[in-house]
Amino acid sequence: MNDTFEMVAKTFQGLEDVLAEELRGLGAADIRAGRRMVAFSGDLEMLYRANFCCRTALRILKPFYKFTACDADELYDKAKAFDWSKILSISKTFSIDTVAYSDEFSHSRFVTYRIKDAIVDWFKDRYGEDKRPGVRLQDADVMVNVHIAGTDVTLSLDSSGESLHKRGYRVAQTEAPINEVLAAGIILRSGWRGDTPFVDPMCGSGTFLCEAALIAANIAPGIFRKHFAFESWPDFDGDLFDKIYNDDSAEREVTVPIIGADISPKAIDIAAANLKNAGVARHVSLNVRPIARWTEDEVPAETGVIVTNPPYGERISAPDMEGLYTSIGSTLKHVFRGWHAWIIGYRDEHFRNIGLAASKKIAMFNGSLECELREYVIFEGDKKTFLASGGKLKHDNDDTTTRKDERRPAGGARRTFAPGKERTARRDDKERRTFGRDDNRERRGFGRRDDKERKPFGRDDSRERRGFGRRDDKERKPFGRDDSRERRGFGRRDDNRAPESRETQAPSENPLAMRRNPAALRSLIGRQPALPPSEGPIIRSRGWKKKGDK
Repeated sequence: MNDTFEMVAKTFQGLEDVLAEELRGLGAADIRAGRRMVAFSGDLEMLYRANFCCRTALRILKPFYKFTACDADELYDKAKAFDWSKILSISKTFSIDTVAYSDEFSHSRFVTYRIKDAIVDWFKDRYGEDKRPGVRLQDADVMVNVHIAGTDVTLSLDSSGESLHKRGYRVAQTEAPINEVLAAGIILRSGWRGDTPFVDPMCGSGTFLCEAALIAANIAPGIFRKHFAFESWPDFDGDLFDKIYNDDSAEREVTVPIIGADISPKAIDIAAANLKNAGVARHVSLNVRPIARWTEDEVPAETGVIVTNPPYGERISAPDMEGLYTSIGSTLKHVFRGWHAWIIGYRDEHFRNIGLAASKKIAMFNGSLECELREYVIFEGDKKTFLASGGKLKHDNDDTTTRKDERRPAGGARRTFAPGKERTARRDDKERRTFGRDDNRERRGFGRRDDKERKPFGRDDSRERRGFGRRDDKERKPFGRDDSRERRGFGRRDDNRAPESRETQAPSENPLAMRRNPAALRSLIGRQPALPPSEGPIIRSRGWKKKGDK
């Protein structure tokens, strides 16, 4: 039981150092943070504790076989060379999950089939044609994880089974709930450990509130799980796991207020049900209240932490997204003075509507959406006075802020992924796409992408295909400000914007849109644009009506 071995904990982008700190606190050794993973070593007890206690781990893997393969035949031969009786028997079922970052193996499903064939044929060769373990897509006895990077292949046992973000306390959810692991990671990233008040003013189904209460009470997230994959392993030590599971000596009383609110009564009811099922309802106060209706009398202390996940306008939207984010900024500035707010969002233009300077910007994925987590230090008065009095917006030796010009080196090459994997493929820090895409990509050192890699967040030259109008240079903003703002429901801004110089520009069918072409601009001096006659309304329906519309 005291034998140590290598393990890998998988997590989300931006949470690697948080997970590493969790593992360090559990006593893990040889901790090495990587791309969406943390490698470490420990014994069987450490494997159980990592699954049971880590709030920011998605699954814990135990590598058991590594080799190199340059093609499918070599992959099959080397996989078949392993003694599969060490982890499998004829009476067991198994499943295979494959992640591949390789030009040689661009189709993960094909890799899965070849590894499956190697395992089945190994047993058939030794026990007969009809003697083999069964394949089961869900709830298999043994779950094999295949990771390929180039020609390097690693086979691991998945000790977790179902993803660790599925805590087991959620009985209902709103339309777009945040992942439990991501929620816990954001809270831990904020530095909150249950020592100051905590508020989520747009709580939805209450995931942030549940995770905050569990952190404050120091209750292990695995307490709600009914099963871990390692419980089906031949070497499972039930007494050891029972000792870990039943140890509540580190739990503590929650001594600070945890408050949640939402504009939707239905969301508050769902949050209440989840909190009750998690056993932490007594630690959390819930109210039906829009973000604009908060007052200073409802703030529980002079300082605290706000963590929230507002609508992005994707799966959940609001009739006036600009007004919503403006209300967030106004409430933070005038109601929560002295607090620190952490907001995860998707669109740069929404963050600008908050109207506050962020002290941190951390790249994260929320599902398939490339988001940012931003911290706002809310202070009273103007910024100059705040800094003169010793206040700080940024922290010394803080390496968590990811600036746009640091996410990719100039001229950095992009990876190519298997078809259909563009949205979910993992990238290291040097390969991340920036948060705000614009036409100034060359000046910021970024390469172009093909159409399959574009996301709604990236701004590029294909604006016409995505329904956006052309812009002149003076109106250009980093996140895609253009003349069609009325059609997208956004308000106007002033024109105090610095023009951007370009020397070359492809010709346009509309001479008025020939940007950065001095000769064309000179030819237009003194001329008025001729607009075509209107043939009907130009504003597209956005699927909702204002009050009073028919």
